[in-house]
Amino acid sequence: MPTALITGASRGLGAAIALALAPTHHIIAVGRTTGALEELDDRIQAAGGQATLAPMDITVDAAMQQLCRGIFDRWGGLNLWVHTAIHAAPLAPAGHIGPKDLDKSLAINIAATARLIGYVGPLLGETGRAVFFDDDHAGAKFFGGYGATKAAQMALVQSWQAETTKTGPLVRILTPRPMPTATRARFYPGEDRSALTDPNTEAARLLPSILG
Repeated sequence: MPTALITGASRGLGAAIALALAPTHHIIAVGRTTGALEELDDRIQAAGGQATLAPMDITVDAAMQQLCRGIFDRWGGLNLWVHTAIHAAPLAPAGHIGPKDLDKSLAINIAATARLIGYVGPLLGETGRAVFFDDDHAGAKFFGGYGATKAAQMALVQSWQAETTKTGPLVRILTPRPMPTATRARFYPGEDRSALTDPNTEAARLLPSILG
């Protein structure tokens, strides 16, 4: 069975994509919240799928090295990597971004993504694929911490995409519809969430682009 690594699988779109892929892939689910991963595993098993849980922090370099070495030792490589892990820093004027929030945004949104590209890329080889998700808030008022680091993440991914056009892996960047996730709730706390797309519905819509 093909393998799919989902970084940021605990909740939201990551969990929904893991469930959508479970009928055809063995899911390697990475997230910081053990309980949420266990709930995801229960749902995957109830649907007849299989998952390997990796309750890890993607900013811990040694943990990511251990994870990727374990994947290589067990499966010899990966077929698919879906990266949904992100830090949504609180909204703040550009001159008042908290130092801790900025450091965390840099660590998760940029530095961890860069390291994972270096570690996961060889596991994907020439025929695997990596999928990332754009969420353009660059330049928007009060989105300085999130918008800047998310834009930098996308620039990094776009460079990798251009560099691997002829050699693989295939790198895709997709743009999800607005969903009632915890990340969005931090940005739009008073929003009418009934008008947003359910993550499972959005995962089903994105699945052909993830696999195609």
